[in-house]
Amino acid sequence: MKLQQLVRMASVSALALSASLTALPVLAQAKEQFFPVLVYRTGAYATNGQQWANGYLDYLKLVNAKGGINGVRISFEECETGYATDRGVECYERLKGKGGGATVFQPLSTGITFALTEKAPVDKIPLITAGYGRSESQNGAVFTWNFPLLGTYWVGADVAIQHIAKKEGAVGKLKGKKIALVYHDSPYGKEPIPILQELGKAYGFDVQLLPVAHPGVEQKSTWLQIRQQKPDYVLLWGWGVMNSTALKEAQATGYPRDRMLGIWWAGAEPDVKDVADGAKGYSAMTLQHGAEPGSKVVKEILELLYAKGQGTGPKEEVGNVLYMRGLISAMLGVEGVRKAQERYGKGKVMTGEQVRWGLENLNLDQKTLDAMGFAGVMRPVQTSCLDHMGSAWVRVHTWNGNKWEFSSDWYQADEKNLRPMVMLASGKYAEEKKIKPRTPEECRK
Repeated sequence: MKLQQLVRMASVSALALSASLTALPVLAQAKEQFFPVLVYRTGAYATNGQQWANGYLDYLKLVNAKGGINGVRISFEECETGYATDRGVECYERLKGKGGGATVFQPLSTGITFALTEKAPVDKIPLITAGYGRSESQNGAVFTWNFPLLGTYWVGADVAIQHIAKKEGAVGKLKGKKIALVYHDSPYGKEPIPILQELGKAYGFDVQLLPVAHPGVEQKSTWLQIRQQKPDYVLLWGWGVMNSTALKEAQATGYPRDRMLGIWWAGAEPDVKDVADGAKGYSAMTLQHGAEPGSKVVKEILELLYAKGQGTGPKEEVGNVLYMRGLISAMLGVEGVRKAQERYGKGKVMTGEQVRWGLENLNLDQKTLDAMGFAGVMRPVQTSCLDHMGSAWVRVHTWNGNKWEFSSDWYQADEKNLRPMVMLASGKYAEEKKIKPRTPEECRK
């Protein structure tokens, strides 16, 4: 009897142990949406890259603090690229299959974007390149996995010329003007050249191209040329230390800062703080937002994260220009997942392919944005299968010696200028890569 009881007890214990072991993976496999985070916290561009990364991670943490994406928590992992294309590709390969599969990649580098553009369709992982990347990738019929949300460098270049024309009093007054482009000698810096040259032909102004080698600390010869050629305006397409160096050289050579206009990657606090009064009057375009410390979303982050010691970076940088850029970039990815869940199942983890559909069907109207805490920060975004950009609105802000202040109304890039170039360049890409563009009918499937 005792032996039978012992056998029975051993059997029950074995079954219980087996059941508990079987249950362990289930408990460990909580529903999580994996976001790889490509960053550069080291290298020549670290000061700028860190703020973007902190804003990006804080928004993902904020979503988790508020219950996730319809109950699905976000997991994430950083990978350091140092702004180098080869390291960016290595990060992509290392992270694309983690956590059940990457949701979306945001390369934060035009060079890395070029390298990943052919990989993403194979792996079925969307790329969000908010405010950078390939300008022609607005055409979703050809670039089915690239999403240059909120704007491209062609948008920035078109608005820059609109702004200069307004300062001059009319578009017709651009005729005979000289506009210099001081640009980072990389795929990023070269992006605006085609549209500027086209606009120059159309409006009669001369474009002077002045490349600056990485990382941009040596610009003596560049500003000597500017002093000699005396352009009416200088467009600054820089990044990191290149921007502050340009402003210091402008000050040293006596070029008026109020005749300089930067792209949105040349219009943040690290670009001007070391120059201070020397940068006063310098303006830059914004990717809709500027510094937004008083916004509702920033107040939520301070309350739900930083007040509990869970913030990613320095509290005093929360709401800065590049912090907001990273935060908004993360929000766009999260909303792509949320939109995908509307079709494929709320409360479920979405695949990269499903998130692609979500990003193609974004419709963030002003009421929705305001409710999310972005009132006054940005305007609506609406994408489609054929339009992967979704918005072309830009403002200009100006450094007053202490902070950035908005100094213009809203501009919208002119589709009459942009669309022919987008269609021509994307058509050429499709021909080279033997891609059959999607039709409107195929988009509706």
